[in-house]
Amino acid sequence: MKLNVFVSDRAVATLQSRDNFEYHLSYLDSADSRDFVSLQMPVRKASWRWPALHPFFQMNWPDDFWLSVLKDLLGPGLNVGPLNLLALVGHQFPGRVTVRNNETVETSRVAPDTRALLRGKSSQEAFLELMSRSLAGGVPGWPPKPPSPVTKALFRNASVLTERHIVKATSVHQPFMALNQHLCMRAAAATGLSASRTQVSEDGQILLTDRCDCEAETGHYKGFEDFCSLLGLPPDHRYDPSWERLARLTRDYVAPDGLRQATEQLAVTLLLSLALGNADCHAKSLAFVYRNLDDVQLAPISDMVTSLAYDLDANRAPGLHLDGQKNWNPGKGLWRYLQQHLGLENARQRELADLVCSSVSGQVPEVLHHISHTPGFANLGRRMLWQWSQGVKRLSERLTMPVPDFSVSSNESNPVAQDSPPTWLDKETSESSAVQQKKKRRSRSDLPSAADAAQLKLLFE
Repeated sequence: MKLNVFVSDRAVATLQSRDNFEYHLSYLDSADSRDFVSLQMPVRKASWRWPALHPFFQMNWPDDFWLSVLKDLLGPGLNVGPLNLLALVGHQFPGRVTVRNNETVETSRVAPDTRALLRGKSSQEAFLELMSRSLAGGVPGWPPKPPSPVTKALFRNASVLTERHIVKATSVHQPFMALNQHLCMRAAAATGLSASRTQVSEDGQILLTDRCDCEAETGHYKGFEDFCSLLGLPPDHRYDPSWERLARLTRDYVAPDGLRQATEQLAVTLLLSLALGNADCHAKSLAFVYRNLDDVQLAPISDMVTSLAYDLDANRAPGLHLDGQKNWNPGKGLWRYLQQHLGLENARQRELADLVCSSVSGQVPEVLHHISHTPGFANLGRRMLWQWSQGVKRLSERLTMPVPDFSVSSNESNPVAQDSPPTWLDKETSESSAVQQKKKRRSRSDLPSAADAAQLKLLFE
């Protein structure tokens, strides 16, 4: 099977595989140096070969939920081979590079009804409808079809890429993930560094994120590549790299005159992830945007979320390795990384730690507002604030300001709030507490009563 690859709506290459074991990206004779598909694959005469589908084309690979929606639309006999899927969903990812199985690029795309998504009575239903319409738009002769009950049961988190937004939806399994991420992204924006703009639905379940690769004035797309693909990794290996490797990648691609800004943004991304309790900062969360090979910049901060506030994620480690380990309290290894790999002296480290702490602190009133006014959010909101309190303590070695305790504010704002967080919120506390409780149970409740002892005696006589 052969697919056509377009750069800025111009056919520049073909992508094919004869056996699904080796894939070839071959540039057309008419392609010039500006028509490169990926930073890793500049224009040349020889094909770019890869043992699997090139990581660049796997950046927006459909997950199990997407596949289920596709099968609802096209039937259970859907061929899920890499190129077959790319032919079906390649049009779903509007950007500088698009992939199609014909020789002309399709310019008409589905625009979301943002009012229905943000202010409708059922934002999740509106999202599922958007997903179905988006998929059906690339399959001639196939009308949109609502997801089946089986598909709806698979729904956890999903996203749809539109011309100007990334639309994300969450389910009852991780309620208010959209509002959670919106509040965390507000903290990121407060640092003054480049951060993606977000909007959240009234029910807190849908998030609209402005695309960083779309120029607002012209609608033209810049290049976009996440660090996972640039490291040659498939998406399911996004948690494998280290912060040290990402620092080297930044130095490899960013020009010297923009390197200081890029390394400081990388540092703030790490500090924010620790302060917010974000276990989902991985190699796909960071990316480059560019207009050409000489204009590579770190993409705005995105995907910040307090994932540790959820029961399912409470014991997760940080997403990326730092100083050879994944630890929420990296200690001196954190500051050594900032100095040795990002070139940030101690004084600047203190400034950035203070900046992150004050940015997170400044978002507390909005969290408290949602605790009081967004139905169903109070429990998660208090857990988020408790995590933030623990998070800023991880930066205390460089903070010049008093370490705040946001959980106190949460309790004062709501008299029915718990005086202390669930024990699972602190791994060390939960382990020690569990041991103490187990000993206590053994010394009291686990001992048989007098009646039980008499019954046991009868059984063994």
